[in-house]
Amino acid sequence: MNRDDPQDENRLISERRDKLNSLRGRGNAFPNQWRRTHLALELEDEFRSLDKSALADLSAEVSIAGRIMAKRGPFLVIQDVSGRIQAYADKGVQEALKERFGTWDIGDIVGICGPLRRSDRGDLYVELKSYDLLTKSLRPLPEKHAGLVDTEQRYRQRYVDLIVNEDTRKVFIQRSRITDTIRTFFIARDYLEVETPMLQMIPGGATARPFVTHHNALDQDMYLRIAPELYLKRLVVGGFERVFEIAKNFRNEGLSTRHNPEFTMLEFYQAYTDFHDLMDLLEDLFRTLVQQVRGSRVIENHQVGTSDMPVTFDFSAPFQRIPLEQSLLEQIPGLKQAHLRDPIRLASALKEIGINAATDWGIGRLQLELFENCVEHKLIQPTFITAYPAEVSPLARRNDQDDFVTDRFELFIGGREIANGFSELNDAEDQATRFREQAVSKDAGDLEAMHYDGDYIRALEFGLPPTAGAGVGIDRLAMLLTDQPSIRDVILFPAMRPEH
Repeated sequence: MNRDDPQDENRLISERRDKLNSLRGRGNAFPNQWRRTHLALELEDEFRSLDKSALADLSAEVSIAGRIMAKRGPFLVIQDVSGRIQAYADKGVQEALKERFGTWDIGDIVGICGPLRRSDRGDLYVELKSYDLLTKSLRPLPEKHAGLVDTEQRYRQRYVDLIVNEDTRKVFIQRSRITDTIRTFFIARDYLEVETPMLQMIPGGATARPFVTHHNALDQDMYLRIAPELYLKRLVVGGFERVFEIAKNFRNEGLSTRHNPEFTMLEFYQAYTDFHDLMDLLEDLFRTLVQQVRGSRVIENHQVGTSDMPVTFDFSAPFQRIPLEQSLLEQIPGLKQAHLRDPIRLASALKEIGINAATDWGIGRLQLELFENCVEHKLIQPTFITAYPAEVSPLARRNDQDDFVTDRFELFIGGREIANGFSELNDAEDQATRFREQAVSKDAGDLEAMHYDGDYIRALEFGLPPTAGAGVGIDRLAMLLTDQPSIRDVILFPAMRPEH
């Protein structure tokens, strides 16, 4: 039987609905009184040491509940959140089941109680003594051997993907462990976890195109948060010297293997530190994460580069730290030190790779375009790129020795930006000037330029202590640590085009 054939599937659904209707005629078809005593993995762990004979001598019964994933003669394979275990129905029970339920189907959710046994092959199973059908599954699961292999269908029907694909379940368990480890890491260092608004009057904290909505009671257009940064720094002004947030952000941008319009960020800020301190802290965080999630500080990743060979990352080694201008000199043939702040030469270098510079791009924007197109994808091992131009870093503190650049870094691993941080700009007048420059760009048509945020300037005028802050993209981090090729593989319900 081909379950990909709509006619076959519709016939199976019709048969299952008939069974459900029969159950409805006998009373409550969706009972809720079943209580289990063990998960499948708990039974494996608790009774691992007992052989067939020892289990036969036990008088205690166990109660399990889960979804039927396979039927093998008198045996059922039951899956719960921890794993799978078998259940056995002798001939008498099979006849009673058929009379009461009209047979159970793969996908049905059942409760089973009985003694625990071990087969001649050494497998644990529960012998059916009492049982119930808790939820009738009306739709058939994908065929066992084919599984749910269509990538788009996996994303659209994540609930089915989680049922049939163990690897998918493992990815999201690991993702949960990532956020749990991050939270524990920062709380242990006296950071306060906070929540800032998702709906904002002024979208700030990043250069990005926001989503716009409307608040009816206020009769006011509002924006979904593009970053929590400006609110977190308001809290530092208020005296919370170490804060972090695991934040949902929204940016009205395209879809790709590395971009989803709704994504998750870690942002953290600490007073009386600078960007060097935060690079040290991030190295410590990443070593802790890979140890907790992957069990080692040396991991392999199969999704980086074009070779069939996996890339090995050694997070125990110090991360490289390279100024942006130095990275351009190292990776772009023919580019010399004298060219780095020559707009004509930089525009020419961009044209050589097929990019026509806009007339309003300054030297900083030209440098950044060269970096993103010629250097970024080559940064495979963990590398901090530092000293970004002030033109493209509107919230970062200028460097004391060279005010063309800022005390900013971005962390790249596997050719992808993973984190961005800097010593914060706490000069209210300088920040106001930069906001005004961004407003000019916005008025000229730059949809990603920042708004002027007068309240944030007022907060800075009360005084922001010397502070450093950083953001880490948790989705891309999860891609790295779970060895996944696309951001959609680490987001439970990614953005998708409507089905036709």
